[in-house]
Amino acid sequence: MQDFLATIYYWLKAGHIVFVVFWMAGLFMLPRLFVYHQECDPDSPDNTLWIERERKLIKIILLPSIGVVWALGLALSVAVDAWSQGWFYAKLALVVGLSIYNSYLTWYAEQLAKGERKLTGKKLRLLNEVPGVAVALIVILVVIKPF
Repeated sequence: MQDFLATIYYWLKAGHIVFVVFWMAGLFMLPRLFVYHQECDPDSPDNTLWIERERKLIKIILLPSIGVVWALGLALSVAVDAWSQGWFYAKLALVVGLSIYNSYLTWYAEQLAKGERKLTGKKLRLLNEVPGVAVALIVILVVIKPF
């Protein structure tokens, strides 16, 4: 299996990077949509539009992207024997953290759809920084391989 994955390594890597970009775009966009959603009147027609936009972003971009990122990432890890390298475990921990963050955002979209607005716009703007910090650390780990 490892030999086969090694022969298609560059295709796996290219696909992984493309879907990471899609996933990160969704993770950057969803909290911003939440800010606009929370600023509209709960009884306005715009409220329904924001719920639909958030739902589409989750179903069309976030869910497929996270699945492909994980599948291709795991295949890459086998192809390059990353499981024997320390940097990989740090990267894996960050990706697990981003996956939990993704789940939290999906949960929060459900709360907003129910009319529950638990976070302030300021907190949502701060949440928007999480994927940027995580992806910067991940890129450093993958490129530099510090340990």
